[in-house]
Amino acid sequence: MRRLPQLLFIASLLVAPAGDSPAQQTRLTFDVAAIHLAQQGSDRGFIKPLPGGNGYLVQNVNLKTMMAVIYRIPARQITGGPDWISTTTFNIEARSEKVANLDDLHTMFKNLLADRFGLKFHVEEKEGRVYELHVEKSGLKMKPDGVKPDLNIPVNMTRPSVFTGIRVPMEYLCWFLGQALRDDPRPVIDKTGLTQVYDFTLTFQPELPPGLTQDDLLPEIRKLPTLFDALPDQLGLRLQPAKGPVGFYVIDHAEMPSAN
Repeated sequence: MRRLPQLLFIASLLVAPAGDSPAQQTRLTFDVAAIHLAQQGSDRGFIKPLPGGNGYLVQNVNLKTMMAVIYRIPARQITGGPDWISTTTFNIEARSEKVANLDDLHTMFKNLLADRFGLKFHVEEKEGRVYELHVEKSGLKMKPDGVKPDLNIPVNMTRPSVFTGIRVPMEYLCWFLGQALRDDPRPVIDKTGLTQVYDFTLTFQPELPPGLTQDDLLPEIRKLPTLFDALPDQLGLRLQPAKGPVGFYVIDHAEMPSAN
């Protein structure tokens, strides 16, 4: 239960057109990045930007999870690579001299994975089963909060089975919902047409990991609605089964990180 998804809380490069200025063509990287193996035995981990926007902090997270968070895809859609990408965890502190926005920080982190972990992959897109996220006919119940996210983790579990979203973009909400549907391989595709970031509180009964039953839940959690019922009532959204493109990230190469 406590590990349901802990990180709820995403190495292709963008190639600038020939007419872009030299500044636009600059490859974004951190100025310094320290990478160490995490201490064995810890069951807590996180990955988040530094408060000032000048870096990223990772504690006890494996490469596959880092990739899922930075590229914002469910980990189940990442295949290939050596076994250690899922079992070996790392601590990382990466900093830049300049304050960056969230998109630039993610680009820096993608380049760090390519440079220090030798990460190479390709994307295979296949037609498959998906969930489309739509706005309910009764209307949206989330509160708009501007057009850009800040540097904080957008969705956090503030109490058991209670998730608070602050300045959440729709891309991140779809990723969050896909993570919450831990036993369902279908990714969530945004079909809302919403372009702002939103605040909300979402309360639902989590899907149980193997070995647990309803009797293992607190009485108040047993009474909570499923995610499918909570979304329309609490956020004014619905998940609709459909067919659509599913992108699988296939790892071609990964290696233990280079020395600091």
